[in-house]
Amino acid sequence: MEHYVALFLEYLQVELGLALNTRQAYARDLKLFMQALKLQEDGLLGVTRQQIIDYITSLKLKGLAAASIARKLAALKAFYRFLAAEGYLEVNPAEVVEAGNKGLALPRVLSTDEVEALLNQPDLHTVHGYRDRTMLEVLYATGMRVSELMHLKVDGVNLEMQYIIAFGKGSKERIVPLGKIAVAFLHNYLERVRPQLLEEKPDPGYVFLSQGDKEMTRQRFFQIIRSYAREAGITKPVSPHVLRHSFATHLLDNGADLRSVQEMLGHANIATTQIYTHLTNKRLRAVYAKAHPRA
Repeated sequence: MEHYVALFLEYLQVELGLALNTRQAYARDLKLFMQALKLQEDGLLGVTRQQIIDYITSLKLKGLAAASIARKLAALKAFYRFLAAEGYLEVNPAEVVEAGNKGLALPRVLSTDEVEALLNQPDLHTVHGYRDRTMLEVLYATGMRVSELMHLKVDGVNLEMQYIIAFGKGSKERIVPLGKIAVAFLHNYLERVRPQLLEEKPDPGYVFLSQGDKEMTRQRFFQIIRSYAREAGITKPVSPHVLRHSFATHLLDNGADLRSVQEMLGHANIATTQIYTHLTNKRLRAVYAKAHPRA
């Protein structure tokens, strides 16, 4: 790995505490950038703003998705911001470069009625059905990532104070509030249902289990949520992340401020959270067009 890139990756790990997957993604994006510009180590310091713009333009011409282009530009921005901050560069060539949002793919969300229909599918008279309903309730109540839900620990749940502790990207810890319905389901699940799933085997400490002492997997939960979506008659693609998007959008629709939503989602940058305002603004425009006499 080139000297400057290695220093940057060390900074991401030691100073920012970013996860291995994130650091590897940054490394891949920087390597592709160097290959595209046919750069050696010393060439990184001589990159101009126009070269970065040309590179981003070439990605667009290749038909790369807007989100992928934005991620690659984010890697370049972070890298050159690091070089400038450490004194390797006087001017950051990526500072004012923007990917643009043409063709921006807005997150898929469920309506409140669709969420209600989805939550009502599990059979509460069965152990697995009650577990599934609890997982769905917690996911929608907190907006957690599916990986955070899978790794939620029993000692990270505080039902008395009505919050859970989630471990997000880069192993960053955050406190997320729980609603009274999710609290009620979690209480019954932990007291009555989870012991049946554990079957007196060693307790791994995770809240949600498959049969025995096995931790629930991402793949299994994807299958579960998609099956319930079909039963609910929801035709749009449904995944755990769609419930996360729905959580954020419904909060903003009902007056929550962007900073609070950012904190609950665990976004490092508020710009990531702002994509949900595109959805709420779109909905407001539709309401205005339907209701205003001169619309």
